[in-house]
Amino acid sequence: MAAATTAVQAREAQEPARPASGRRTVTLAAVYYLLAALAVTLWLWRDPASRTVAGNANDADQFAWFFRYDATAIAHLRLPALVTTAMNAPQGVNVMWNTFMLLPGVLLAPVTLLFGPQSALTLFMTAGFAGSATAMFAVLRRWDASTACAALGGAVYGFSPALLHSAIGHYDLQFAVFPPLIIDVGLRLALGRVSAVRGGLWLGLLVTAQLFITEETLLGTAIAGIVLAAVVAVSRPRAVARKLAALAGGLGIAACVVGVIAGYPLWVQFFGPLHQHGSPFTPDFFKNDLSTFVVPSSYLLFHTEGSAAEALRYQGHLPEYLGYLGWPLLIAAAAAVVGFWRRLPVRAAGVACLVLGVFSLGGTLLFGGHEHVAIKLPWYWLQGLPVLSAALPDRFSIEANGAAAALLAFAADAAVPAFAARRLPNLAAGWRPAAVVLSCAILAVLPVVPAPLPAAAATPLPPGWSAVFTSLRLPASAHVLVVPIPMSTFTEPLRWQADTGEPGSLVGGYFMGPAWNGRGYIDGSGTPATGLYLNAMWLKSIQGLPKSLAVGVPQSAYPASESFVGIKAVTDTAMRAQIAAWRATVVVAVAKPDSVLGHYLTVLFGRPSAAAGDVLAWRV
Repeated sequence: MAAATTAVQAREAQEPARPASGRRTVTLAAVYYLLAALAVTLWLWRDPASRTVAGNANDADQFAWFFRYDATAIAHLRLPALVTTAMNAPQGVNVMWNTFMLLPGVLLAPVTLLFGPQSALTLFMTAGFAGSATAMFAVLRRWDASTACAALGGAVYGFSPALLHSAIGHYDLQFAVFPPLIIDVGLRLALGRVSAVRGGLWLGLLVTAQLFITEETLLGTAIAGIVLAAVVAVSRPRAVARKLAALAGGLGIAACVVGVIAGYPLWVQFFGPLHQHGSPFTPDFFKNDLSTFVVPSSYLLFHTEGSAAEALRYQGHLPEYLGYLGWPLLIAAAAAVVGFWRRLPVRAAGVACLVLGVFSLGGTLLFGGHEHVAIKLPWYWLQGLPVLSAALPDRFSIEANGAAAALLAFAADAAVPAFAARRLPNLAAGWRPAAVVLSCAILAVLPVVPAPLPAAAATPLPPGWSAVFTSLRLPASAHVLVVPIPMSTFTEPLRWQADTGEPGSLVGGYFMGPAWNGRGYIDGSGTPATGLYLNAMWLKSIQGLPKSLAVGVPQSAYPASESFVGIKAVTDTAMRAQIAAWRATVVVAVAKPDSVLGHYLTVLFGRPSAAAGDVLAWRV
């Protein structure tokens, strides 16, 4: 008996140790990723209710407004309406055409109601980093990557430059938890590793969840999945062919799940009130500059003043600076594909990374800030197709970074036995092949290590805001014209509404909506000349107000002084007619009574109905 036991132990010692697996390993990895996420978001957590990531206040204010909208609905024991006049009254907004993030907004409603929308967004961002890394780790482990390599791959994806820069106001893109899980279920269906019923149900639920966060990431995930599936089908045609019936059944079940849960919201989006067509963004503008793949920004731990300055010159600005991977990781990825091309996981991840990276360059080549229109890229022939025309090419970098992370993990695993087989004589005693390979992989990813995100204070509430609305006692349906009027380039009024829940229905806003021709634009038909006149007047009335209320207001948000003179002929009659067209019940102005704006509105409407601090209000 003892001899048999000894023989078994000797045989087990000769076999390569299997990596740890199971929920305990995933849970432990999630804890470490959470600690890393807290380190990256450290400066936000010093005051989570009022600090945002510096660099994109407008989108941060918009998402805070979305979370307040969702939480207000939950507080009244109902789901958020899909078409609402809470913004852009009286026309309203189609929620499904905007990044309202209904799922996280509903789930985090208690946090929003108790601690404010910015606290909920900070929590959501932290979960985005840790959750995305954990999801990739779990998927890589499922596909037989070792624990160490899967952990590195998860970290590369969850804290990738694409997600790091998306954290600059693009909360919907930064939460990339579901793409790895969706692709995992889809590939398991294609290879018969999960039943059609179970796989279809999971796929349908995951797709629906992603749809209620952002549809754009779902599109990128679908394209990545198609590329991976194509590589697998070409590599193992017989294995995939035998599973086509099960795959079709699983996809059919997934479609039914999505149809049952999201069918009505999708109908509202494409056929309901305020539906639109076309993209509100300039075609082929938001795409990666080829140089961005190797030029780190100031948001990465390892950068130079020169590289940070060059990144700032990128035409899409830092929230869209998603392509960076760095020379070491690019070289390691290329070497891995060449060296381990015969391994299907490496081949599939490498092809996906290349295809998505090329797609991220857009339709024509942008290099060093210069457009080379004569060089047509594959996306040039795809960008005019339905659905694809609404995509911003640079955002394929999120899925490309995920493919790069998977490629690194699978290649590192493949390199260990290859390295051990060489039996290099100069290898220092005590160094194992796995340790050497993992050390080299870590060195390759050092350039993508993020720095703690810089924080900026959100615009504070104007003194007297809450007191004025308390005295007015307005019903939630009352349309309120706040001056300055919110629009895409000036969103502080959205922040004030998000922090207090007042007013319930706001004229103007920052949204995507149809113009007169049905085409989608930022802010729909835009702010009328009378509204621009009020905003220009407010800009001339900010003296005496706290500087923090206007510190982030760009001059481009308002007409230049010459334009102000040009629209000075707005008559009192025209102004009253426009306010009547807005169906405004109350006009609320953040201004001093003796300011230009305060004097103008007093002449127009008489003495204020309510006044407190720096806020005046007139019932009209």
